[in-house]
Amino acid sequence: YPDYRGKGCVDESGFVYAIGEKFAPGPSACPCLCTEEGPLCIQPECPRLHPRCIHVDTTQCCPQCKERKNYCEFRGKNYQTLEEFMVSPCEKCRCEANGEVLCTVSACPQTDCVDPVYEPDQCCPICKNGPNCFAETIVIPAGREVKTDECTICHCTYEEGTWRIERQAMCTRHECK
Repeated sequence: YPDYRGKGCVDESGFVYAIGEKFAPGPSACPCLCTEEGPLCIQPECPRLHPRCIHVDTTQCCPQCKERKNYCEFRGKNYQTLEEFMVSPCEKCRCEANGEVLCTVSACPQTDCVDPVYEPDQCCPICKNGPNCFAETIVIPAGREVKTDECTICHCTYEEGTWRIERQAMCTRHECK
């Protein structure tokens, strides 16, 4: 505004500011300093907008995020924030608040048998034949004494409910007639 050059600065509504005063020329403008040469407006260091921002408000000096994307895109599908989903029998995922998907793979407990079987829709192997162990090359059930030949009796040591089983049976040989 040439009329006020050297005397002050004017904002959008016509208000005059003295040299050396800080002011905002308009409601969406950044603060300025009134100088002899006119307003000196410095863009402040504005906080970065969230990468998932889909609606930005530019009515203030620094743009602000009004709305973020509240879902995750993963392998061609959309999931709501904090939603948990399975992508395979072993892999569980969650849509985090920041829009990223975090997945965990199931850790399977040690089986209580030496012949576990994988089922098509299950992540971890199961013991279809119950707890067991090896007596040399044959598989014997846990908790029972088994005669493996005329002279040898083997026993599978097993602690119920602890998932602890010895892989090899304890075998004792007897005098054979």
